[in-house]
Amino acid sequence: MTVPPKPPSRPGRVSFLRYLKLFRQDILSAQPARLYRAWMAEFRTPFFRSFMCNQPELVDLVLKERPDDFPKSDRIREGLEPLLGNSVFVTNGETWKRQRRIIDPAFEGGRLRDAFPGMVAAGQGAVRRLEPLADSRPLDIEPQTSHAAADVIFRTLFSIPIEHEVAAQVFEEFKHHQRTQPVLNLGALLPLPRWVPRFHKRETKRTAKAIRALITQLTQTRMGEIAEGQAPDDLATKIMTTADPVTGETFVAEEMVDQVAIFFLAGHETSASALAWALYMLALYPEWQDKVAAEGAAVGADPAFGDMSKLPITRDVFRETLRLYPPVPMMVREATQTETFRDRRVPKGSQIVLSPWHQHRHERLWDSPDEFDPARFGTENGRECMRKAYMPFSAGQRVCTGAGFAMIEGVLLLTMLVAHYRFEAVQEKPAMPVAHLTVRGQDGIWLKITKRSDC
Repeated sequence: MTVPPKPPSRPGRVSFLRYLKLFRQDILSAQPARLYRAWMAEFRTPFFRSFMCNQPELVDLVLKERPDDFPKSDRIREGLEPLLGNSVFVTNGETWKRQRRIIDPAFEGGRLRDAFPGMVAAGQGAVRRLEPLADSRPLDIEPQTSHAAADVIFRTLFSIPIEHEVAAQVFEEFKHHQRTQPVLNLGALLPLPRWVPRFHKRETKRTAKAIRALITQLTQTRMGEIAEGQAPDDLATKIMTTADPVTGETFVAEEMVDQVAIFFLAGHETSASALAWALYMLALYPEWQDKVAAEGAAVGADPAFGDMSKLPITRDVFRETLRLYPPVPMMVREATQTETFRDRRVPKGSQIVLSPWHQHRHERLWDSPDEFDPARFGTENGRECMRKAYMPFSAGQRVCTGAGFAMIEGVLLLTMLVAHYRFEAVQEKPAMPVAHLTVRGQDGIWLKITKRSDC
C-alpha cells in the first residue's frame, strides 16, 4: 500500500544545541515521535519553556475561548519583520483588531465571487505554461504552483497578471527572499531583548527592501486611481477604501504596504505548497486523480463560480491534502499569565505551540492518520475530527482571513490542471516534506506530466 511521505522523527532526547541544529534544518523532523500520541508535551531550554498542545480542548482554549490571553509570540515576528513590518500576521491586541476590521470585509462571500474571474484567468495561464512541459520528463512542480499562486494574488489584489512588469519583479525577488530562510533568524529561536541587534542576512534585508519598494509602487498607483475615481473594483481597492467602523480611519500607505506583503507571503506561499502536495497525492493515487479529472472535464475550461458546488471529490482531495500537509505546520502563542494545563503549571511567558501537523496526524484522534483517504470526510470519525481537530487555517478569531479564498483557489486550480494533464510520480525522486515557514519538498516535488488525450 502506498503511504504518503512523512519526515522521520528525531531519535530520543537531544541537547539544546543539537535541537537548534535540527530545527534549522527542518522543523518537523526535529520533533520526537511521541508528539503524534501526546495530548501535551513540555520542552525546557536554558532560555524559555514551551508547551505543545494537541488536545482539542486545550487548542480551543487558546484559540477560541481566551485568545486575548494567548497572543502571537514575538518569535514569529523576528525573522519576518524586514518584509512584513507591522502586518496583520504579526500584530496583537488592538492594533491587530483594527487591521482585521478593515481587511475582513474584502474577503466576505460576495467579494469572493467578484474575485473568481481572476482566479480562473490565473488557472488558464497555469494550464498554458504547462503545455510545453507536458512531455513526460521529470519536472519539479513547486516552481509552477508558486507561479500560479502568485498570478492569483496579483490578478485578484491589483487586477494585473503575473506578466506585469512590477508583478514579475516582485515574484522574482520573493523567490530570492525565500531562499534566505528568513524565519530561521536567531531571534526566532531565542528570546533576545529588543535592544539586541537582529542579524538578518544581507540578502534577506536586500530582497525585503526591494519587494517593499515594488509594493509601494503598486500601492501609490492605486491610491492615485482611487482619488481619480478610476480604480478597478478589486481586493486592493476594497481594502484601501474600507474605513475602520470604530475609528473611521483607513490604512495609510505604509500600513497598506505591510498588508500587501503578508497577502503575498501567506496567500502565495501557502497556496503554492498546498497545490503542489495535492498534485503529488493525485500522482501517487491515480484512482483519485481520475475522479478529479472527470469532475474537471464536466465543468469545462472556463468554470463559473456556481460550478464550485459541482466539485465535491476535488474539494475532499484538497481537504485531505491540507490535513496531511498543512502549509503552516505550527503556530506559536505566548501565555500572558501563569496557567494550568492538564494539572501542569505553565509559567507566564511560556511559548504555547499549536501544531496542525501533529494534530492532523494524531493517532488518538484520526482513523488511519497517515493514510491518504479523501473519503474519510464522509465517515463519522472524519466529520468529528473535522469539527474538533482540523485547523489548516488556524481557528478562532485569528483564523486566516483568506481561508475561504484559499479553499476556492486550491480546488479551482487543482481541477483545471488535472482536467488537462495527467500527473505521475517520479519513482527516482520521491518527495519528502520539510518545514521552515511552510511545508515544501526537501528536494522539490517531482512529477511527470502528459496531456490528456481528450484535451
